[in-house]
Amino acid sequence: MELKNKVVFITGASGGIGEAMARKTAAAGAVPVLLARREDRLQTLAEELKKAYGTEALYAKLDVSDTASVQSVFRQLMAKTGRIDVLVNNAGFGVFKTVDESTLEEMEGMFKVNVFGLIACTKAVLPIMKEQGSGHIINIASQAGKIATPKSSLYAATKHAVLGFSNSLRMECTGTNIKVTTVNPGPIKTDFFETADESGEYTKNVERWMLTPDYVAEKVTGSILKYKREINLPRWMNAGSTMYQIVPGLVEKIAGNAFNKK
Repeated sequence: MELKNKVVFITGASGGIGEAMARKTAAAGAVPVLLARREDRLQTLAEELKKAYGTEALYAKLDVSDTASVQSVFRQLMAKTGRIDVLVNNAGFGVFKTVDESTLEEMEGMFKVNVFGLIACTKAVLPIMKEQGSGHIINIASQAGKIATPKSSLYAATKHAVLGFSNSLRMECTGTNIKVTTVNPGPIKTDFFETADESGEYTKNVERWMLTPDYVAEKVTGSILKYKREINLPRWMNAGSTMYQIVPGLVEKIAGNAFNKK
């Protein structure tokens, strides 16, 4: 009941973690506001939420890489909701290639979505959160933001940026009652890998350890009620990331073969 009628904006809501978050929050009585490029999927999801939970979910087409349109779309939606309690910055994608294989267009695309789009959405909600005296910003980062591996240099760079931005934002929001949570999952069974891993080799190598979107969404939804600074999934993978911060050279030497699974 603590989430009842809370307004939760979710980017990248047409699939994966975003869709699972929409279902979890709607089941808890919240009002999801669905944002993604695929409007047809958002409409279908909104209808399913209405049928399953009686939830009147709002939705709008939004490409977060088009930062000029982010403000206007958020403004239109917040005029209808009157407030925003939670923002889940989930939209993102990756391409697993070495630096010399990657194109500058791919690099620019990842930064536009994963970093600049996330920042634009955050800037769109901060004024109203400050005005209402509360809010919670949840940024979906990645374990790749804590421990980089070959063929993920550009993707890891975007997630490093998300973590740096989030950590600074958290301190900037001190005294405002606006909370900031970062979520650092390992591989998840979503269509993310249709773009990131075209060969299917990485997916094949790590499939046994992949998380489900429902599991991640459950942990993230729980953090709305019981605030957590970071959510790291799975725990054993985060232990490796923590060790990497302490003795990076040793970890790179010992885990070199594992890092080259892509």
